[in-house]
Amino acid sequence: MKLHFEPNLDYQLQAIEAVCGLFHGQETCRTEFTVTRDAASGQLSLLENDLGIGNRLTLLDDELRANLHAIQLRHGLAPSATITSGDFTVEMETGTGKTYVYLRTVFELNKRYGFTKFVIVVPSVAIKEGVYHTIETAAEHLKGLYAGAPFDFFIYDSAKLGQVRNFATSPQIQIMVMTVGAINKFGDEQQAQTEEADEAARREKSKNVMYRPSEKTGGEKPIDLIRATRPILIVDEPQSVEGGLDGKGKKAMERMNPLCNLRYSATPKEAHHVVFKLDAVDAYERKLVKQIEVAAASVEGGHNKAYVRFIAPVSRGKSVVGAKVELDVATAHGVARQTVTVAPLDKLEEVTKRQIYRDHIIGQDIRDAKDDKFMELRFPGGEEYLRPGQAYGDVDALAVQRQMIQRTIKEHLDKEKRLRPQGIKVLSLFFIDAV
Repeated sequence: MKLHFEPNLDYQLQAIEAVCGLFHGQETCRTEFTVTRDAASGQLSLLENDLGIGNRLTLLDDELRANLHAIQLRHGLAPSATITSGDFTVEMETGTGKTYVYLRTVFELNKRYGFTKFVIVVPSVAIKEGVYHTIETAAEHLKGLYAGAPFDFFIYDSAKLGQVRNFATSPQIQIMVMTVGAINKFGDEQQAQTEEADEAARREKSKNVMYRPSEKTGGEKPIDLIRATRPILIVDEPQSVEGGLDGKGKKAMERMNPLCNLRYSATPKEAHHVVFKLDAVDAYERKLVKQIEVAAASVEGGHNKAYVRFIAPVSRGKSVVGAKVELDVATAHGVARQTVTVAPLDKLEEVTKRQIYRDHIIGQDIRDAKDDKFMELRFPGGEEYLRPGQAYGDVDALAVQRQMIQRTIKEHLDKEKRLRPQGIKVLSLFFIDAV
């Protein structure tokens, strides 16, 4: 099966033009710098040096601000009073082609202004793999649109630092895809540099290879090579990348010395210098989205077997006196799931007033150590040790997930069959809590 990409959707072209318009008046130019390389003898030689190539911005702040205001007025957005940072936001609703738009923008920026170095920063491994797969799938399509423009793309891998060197020295379009975790484990290198310690101590303190010199990069630190290129950062879902209130992700990206940050999100928490906006209402009004339905699964009436969830030990001074647990308790209004404090050897049939808990007893072994918390539960035929958050007798979470997936696939195919003849695209999303 071969995917077909539609190159002329008006709202996507508007989003691309909005970003490219920021640099109106920019000259086609680049910056050059020296990248050292280990000679065969192991000694550094000037003859072994390579030429690094980076992005270069020639626009003045006033010119950039004028371009930003023109774009915002054109799209009916409130003009930014000043440019307080190099962050620019594109808001696009889920399912409208956000990844495709920023990939097209990479090639358009190269075509118009000669920019070649781009880093796509994503919040998770799953999204990283998805973005990489999209680039793979769209590669032929993009080359067809841009006269076969050569480009390289890769996922940053700390075991393959030679790719970072090639990123810095290649004159072609370079697209590096990485998670924010690859750059925000900074360690204490800056502190180490101010201390009177030897090189071994400094390397020990810098826990991320991104910030350590490497033979694979000619003795350079990978972060220094990236910094020298002045990359354009494309931040996918910045609200998840930047790191909340402490802003670890944002600080890590600043260390890359970006030319600018292009922030693409369906739900931005902070919209810095918005240049294009296509929210849920806009998508509906443009007939890109006909209807949105949200479905969730829950278990009702699942009180037909003994259920115990261990929440936390209860201590008094240095002694453990009991545990907080969640039980299905009989009340005047029926069975309800409640949090109860129990003590060792408590009989749960008496605690819950339910016969289904007959011979279920809280064990004497309840531990409240820093890294070792558990509770013993005795039941007919055996016993079980529950860690905080673990449950006995609960509905199998995987069974619920299977039912959700099964139902979603059926609903999706039914709607696809009904709506496809009308030219309506059906999109089904699964929101998962962890990867």
